[in-house]
Amino acid sequence: MPLLAIIYFSISGATETLAHAVARGADGTAHVALCRITGDDIVSGRFRNESILEAIDRADAVAFGSPTYMGGPAAQFKAFADASSDRWTRQQWANKIAAGFTTGACASGDQLHTLTYFTILAAQHGMLWCGLDIPGGEDPGGRNRLGSQLGLATHLVNGALPQSDLSTAEYLGQRLARMAGR
Repeated sequence: MPLLAIIYFSISGATETLAHAVARGADGTAHVALCRITGDDIVSGRFRNESILEAIDRADAVAFGSPTYMGGPAAQFKAFADASSDRWTRQQWANKIAAGFTTGACASGDQLHTLTYFTILAAQHGMLWCGLDIPGGEDPGGRNRLGSQLGLATHLVNGALPQSDLSTAEYLGQRLARMAGR
C-alpha cells in the first residue's frame, strides 16, 4: 500500500479538520502520515523538524495544506517549504504525486494563490500534481463548491467548514491514494 504524507499548518483547527478528512478519504487505499507543522518546529524563523521531512522522503504521495493568510500560505508552512531546499538540490521528492488544500476567510479570499504556491513548490521538486476532477457547481453532492480544479479551496460558513467541503477533502485523499497506487 502506498504512503500518503499530509503536511499542514493549522492555527484555528480548520486546516487540521481538512487534513483529517483527506486522511479519511485515503484510508484503506494508502497508509497515512499526518504531519502537522507546529510553532515548536520553527526555530529562529527556520523549520527544524527532520522527522517530518523524512516522512515525506518515504511517501509516495504528499498533500500540502495551509490556511491562506494575506494571499498566500502561512509563514509556518513557508518555513517548511524553504527547509525542503536540501531535498530539492537532490530532487529527492521527484515523481511523487502531490496535491493541496487551503481555507480562507472569504469565498474568494485568494486561496487560488496558495494552491498555485503549492503547485510551484511541487514542480520545483519534480513532483506530479493531482488536482480535482470534479467540475465546480456540477456535483450533485455539492463537492468542489468553490470550483477550484487546482485543489481544495474552502472557507468557513457560519464559523464551520461545510460538509460538502469535508466530502471534497475526503475525495481528494481518495484520489491521491489511487494515483499513488498506480
